[in-house]
Amino acid sequence: MQPTDTTAVLVTRPRAGFVETPFVRGLTERALAYVAAGYPVHLRGPSGSGKTTLAMHVANRIGRPMMLICGDDEFGSSDLVGGHYGYRRRKVIDNFVHTVLKTEEDVAQRWVDNRLTVACREGLTLVYDEFTRSRPEANNVLLSVLEERVLVLPARRNGSSYLKVHPDFVAIFTSNPEDYAGVHKTQDALRDRMVTIDLDYFDRETEVAITQSRSGVPLEDAERIVDLVRACRAAGVSEFSPTVRSCTVIAKVLALRQARAAAGVLVFEQTCLDVLAAEAGLSSKAGKKAQQRRRDAILSLIRQHCPADIDGVVISLARMA
Repeated sequence: MQPTDTTAVLVTRPRAGFVETPFVRGLTERALAYVAAGYPVHLRGPSGSGKTTLAMHVANRIGRPMMLICGDDEFGSSDLVGGHYGYRRRKVIDNFVHTVLKTEEDVAQRWVDNRLTVACREGLTLVYDEFTRSRPEANNVLLSVLEERVLVLPARRNGSSYLKVHPDFVAIFTSNPEDYAGVHKTQDALRDRMVTIDLDYFDRETEVAITQSRSGVPLEDAERIVDLVRACRAAGVSEFSPTVRSCTVIAKVLALRQARAAAGVLVFEQTCLDVLAAEAGLSSKAGKKAQQRRRDAILSLIRQHCPADIDGVVISLARMA
């Protein structure tokens, strides 16, 4: 196909280092089963729960080229389907009789297909990431696509206002819960047309595997970091519930600075505090006291889950500082 200059068709391929534990494999197979049955899939979960990565993985398993759309509050329906952009000028010169010169000119508006239209026409896998960040009225165009398999368009260059959706077209949606900032409530009619898989945090095995795969730290360090982050999450000591993304940040810094995940290692403790104890605002005295309590709680959890004795060797603070 020849995509227009406003589209970007992606060829999916396996992500390097992608971790597929039984937990992830189960989610993937569930999503693929709904797709095979002809239903669009909606992956909903908190930030850091792996929605986008899983959507890309499912798209790769489907095996078709992919079209990616990222939700935006400024979107209108034309940002999905296309519209008239500029003008096309045509000039015909007839000089068949050398003594007679005929000239015809006309100017027409130029229609450009946007990503949803290209995906529907060519049978691509559409990944609409964070679709609830787009306003509901912008997403109304999806209703007929998902149910009647027809894309309703404004008057197009060929005069047709309808596009039959290609039989290979598949849609995968992702979103955050509706209580997140910047997220719009999904219209019931659209939500009813898709199968929603609610994602929570990964299980411990998966978080450990992802942390080690993306950082290269020893397995024992990956386990300690994951256990610490999961304990912070369970205790609610962080302002924002930490995810496996927090694990990988801490682990990558340790790998870069050649430090270990142990209490008393200054690099490790400071990195954990930076990642897990950050707070949105500290202008008030009460806010500063609350953050100090949070930092003390995290240091206590570090001592509990990451003791100084690691691999049978007591870490030297002077050496690791």
